[in-house]
Amino acid sequence: MSSSTLMGRVVKNRAIYLMILPGFLYFLIFKYIPMTGLAIAFQDYQPYLGILNSPWVGFAHFERLFAEPMFFTILRNTLVLFSMNLILFFPVPIILALMLNEVRHSFYKRFVQTVVYIPHFMSWVIIVSISFVMLSMDRGLINELLVMAGFEKINFLMSTEWFRPMYIFQIIWREAGWGTIIYLAAMASIDPQLYEAARMDGANRLRQIWHITLPSIRSVIVVLLILKIGDVLELGFEHVFLLLNSMNREVAEIFDTYVYTAGLKQGQFSFSTAVGFFKSIVGLILVITANWLAKKAGEEGIY
Repeated sequence: MSSSTLMGRVVKNRAIYLMILPGFLYFLIFKYIPMTGLAIAFQDYQPYLGILNSPWVGFAHFERLFAEPMFFTILRNTLVLFSMNLILFFPVPIILALMLNEVRHSFYKRFVQTVVYIPHFMSWVIIVSISFVMLSMDRGLINELLVMAGFEKINFLMSTEWFRPMYIFQIIWREAGWGTIIYLAAMASIDPQLYEAARMDGANRLRQIWHITLPSIRSVIVVLLILKIGDVLELGFEHVFLLLNSMNREVAEIFDTYVYTAGLKQGQFSFSTAVGFFKSIVGLILVITANWLAKKAGEEGIY
């Protein structure tokens, strides 16, 4: 294609390119350009020397990471929380979307959608603060109800046993409603004639969901599952950091909080970058593998 033809197409579709431009600039400035900083994972980075003049140390920081006594504890905690996300949280938006899709009263449906969407727009600071108020040992509502019922108070916030249930419950409460949007959009594109034919054949609501709705949105579920698997070591810093304390650190410390401690609090920039690089490589390998398995199973995948 000649440059004049290409330029002509750009001019002709300039409105579309202008719409794409903000997103393109966002990913260029905040995603791709910062990737040049990954070089310090292989250096003994000194801020006053800069990236160009800091000495190279090869894979020394990666060797240190795998030799750290905390490495396997952090890896275990991260994998356990991710498994809980995948097993307990991932199906919830699908189930909620299926339930909302069956609601025929439009006002009630919009009302429920609004209610379940609202928590998504609250920051993790607000979500965790509400949990602190509800679960506090000092006049927390849940503990007050336990005392009224004749039970002893439970120190939810400092307990290693209650950290993970509290973490996944907060995830479900905040994100389940928002996660239904894509599934509801996919369900809206299903041909109504399929349901009519199924009803004529005597299929009830559950059979229609099982044989029509779920197969119709299977490709969407697979794509979102692949993307979810890519975040295996990327659980998010803010949420866990707000729940983390000295009493539950044994089960709550993950790679994101470890990077914060090593990088910002201790000034080990090269080492923390190596940890982040390791997370990215693992995520990339899992996305490629999951996408390959999806294609082997007859699905489209993400590329």
